[in-house]
Amino acid sequence: MRNVAVDIGNTGTKYGIFEEDVLVEQGYFGGQDNLPPSLLNHTFDHAIVASVGVSAESIKERLSVTGELLELTPQAALPVINLYKTPQTLGADRIAAAVGANYFFPGRSCLVFDAGTCITHDFVDAQGQYHGGGIAPGLQMKFRALHTFTQRLPLVQQIDENFPLTGQSTQESILSGVLAGSVAELNGLIQSYTEKASDLVVILCGGDAGFFEKKLKGRIFVIPELVLIGLHRILTHNV
Repeated sequence: MRNVAVDIGNTGTKYGIFEEDVLVEQGYFGGQDNLPPSLLNHTFDHAIVASVGVSAESIKERLSVTGELLELTPQAALPVINLYKTPQTLGADRIAAAVGANYFFPGRSCLVFDAGTCITHDFVDAQGQYHGGGIAPGLQMKFRALHTFTQRLPLVQQIDENFPLTGQSTQESILSGVLAGSVAELNGLIQSYTEKASDLVVILCGGDAGFFEKKLKGRIFVIPELVLIGLHRILTHNV
């Protein structure tokens, strides 16, 4: 069985092609008119498309699928129990990451950080119940906000992994404030959730996962393909 999962994000679109349960190919493209040959030139058994905002219709119309073509909506059946109070507002990437975490670590409480445009954290307990989490600005969003909403602060875009804890110039101070502050934020959340669930597993995904992996305390699992794998688990649960 050959399936495809498509994740339409804030800044681009990721896709993963699965043979049975194995992710055999993945890629990234910008804009819904730029589908790669791997998607345009193949017919799939089943497909799932998820979007955090823009319509998924353009991509759905261009995929060749013989079986189920599922768009992840609040009405879709999930392999976890969704306790979110407003499921109609829940980002598809967040619930997919939680499903992926539950798939990799069944019977364990999981805290998932997706460090991308936003930094989200999501919690699914050992019974497979998704509780929700939090949404905060991502690193680049924080840098841009400091520049945009002030008169004199420069735009810092380069993430320096050797940033000083105590900045001795304006640029160093911005690096410390954004980077050290974000690391402290995530470490604090890990501590709080560890007190809530002693069996906690911490998982990182997203474009800035590599930066946080080296800075966070304790054992961290980095699974870059977590959202795609979670989407595929939702697809197989439905078909």
